[in-house]
Amino acid sequence: MLSTMAAAVMAMSAIIPLSEPQVDVAPDYVTVEVKTVNGSGCPAGTAAVAAAPDRTAFTVTYSQFLAESGAASDPTDFRKNCQLALQLNYPQGFTFGVTQADYRGFAHLQPGAVGMEQGNYYFQGMSPTSRKSHTYTGPLSDNWQATDSTEWGAIVYAPCGEQRLFNINTELRVTAGTSTGTSFMVMDSTDSNVSTTYHFSWKRC
Repeated sequence: MLSTMAAAVMAMSAIIPLSEPQVDVAPDYVTVEVKTVNGSGCPAGTAAVAAAPDRTAFTVTYSQFLAESGAASDPTDFRKNCQLALQLNYPQGFTFGVTQADYRGFAHLQPGAVGMEQGNYYFQGMSPTSRKSHTYTGPLSDNWQATDSTEWGAIVYAPCGEQRLFNINTELRVTAGTSTGTSFMVMDSTDSNVSTTYHFSWKRC
């Protein structure tokens, strides 16, 4: 009886695919460095990056990434963006892609106002991922979080054996709409829990 059940289980496992493909463990070390910074949302010196201790992700924190609209705010402040070029160092024989990006911040939106976050990323010399946007409507005065995920089969990996910069584009936008008063969205590190996290998918070359 047991042998019959075992055979049935083996047959099922042969035809039912795993929910996720198996990937290698993270390499022994990963470092991340900001090479260039551009954009109204991240003046020089206001963006920092760090790899997670377990090398499964890296985080980006900002100190002046705020978009606002309405009342006495400057008309150009309704949209802020940040473009970072990052250099990642890790052992030879590995390459990586990004499977998920988690964005966090705080929003204070008056009734009738709308806030939006969007972002994408790509390796130097390769096509960018599509921009994914997340919209929030007032009234709202709370933390916000957005996640962009990539299917395993669609993850883009850095070419093996090549050093390519990893480019990140992020944008915040606030429109006053029918609201009165000031509305804003922020992706700011004044709260230690507010950061953007990019999750690695590692594989061997």
